[in-house]
Amino acid sequence: MDEPALVDAARGGDREAFNRLVVHYQSLAYNVAFRILSDPDAAADATQDAFISAYRAMPRFRGGSFRSWLLRIVTNACYDQLRAKKRRPTTSLDADPDIDWEEWTVDDGERPEEFAERQALSQVIQQGLEALPDDQRTVIVLSDIQGLRYGEIAEALGISLGTVKSRLNRGRRKLQDLLQGHMELLPARYRLYDRGGGGAGVMSWLAGWVTDYCVARLLRRETD
Repeated sequence: MDEPALVDAARGGDREAFNRLVVHYQSLAYNVAFRILSDPDAAADATQDAFISAYRAMPRFRGGSFRSWLLRIVTNACYDQLRAKKRRPTTSLDADPDIDWEEWTVDDGERPEEFAERQALSQVIQQGLEALPDDQRTVIVLSDIQGLRYGEIAEALGISLGTVKSRLNRGRRKLQDLLQGHMELLPARYRLYDRGGGGAGVMSWLAGWVTDYCVARLLRRETD
């Protein structure tokens, strides 16, 4: 795909060019929205709203990373959904029969007990993400789940690089605090205890765990 050519054509009003960009980015946009909103219907609505807004704004796109520009629109659409959600009753994610946790976590070759433990940890992680402030959850989704570089996140969210790092660190620490109550669910190599009493051992494992176990095996849904 020649993205720069498609972007230039879409800026000129070429709907077919924009539709090809939608096809290319729709999975990314939806996955980001779902992890921020924890609701498939709201994520679908936010994704649709984001692409409509992006199409209308294409003439004002001034270059740079189209992906970062689009993700900024997606996250803004998610924030709109979150604001609307606060004004109406919500349903717990755990009680939602339409979310198939097995679809998100199944791993061929696992023993049944390993799958059960990993599925339980996946739900704990998702609950932890839901408990984070919106800004911290968004940065973790973009960095640790979607794999964006810090600079891309800063551009997408319109914040400084230092703010990206600060929100990421605070969010990871809060997830760590939650997981300390579920240490039995972690793989053995992440069950690090600080025998010296200084807390460094417990504080050291989260970044590696998030980017390895959490992302690679729990949170990243295959879209192929």
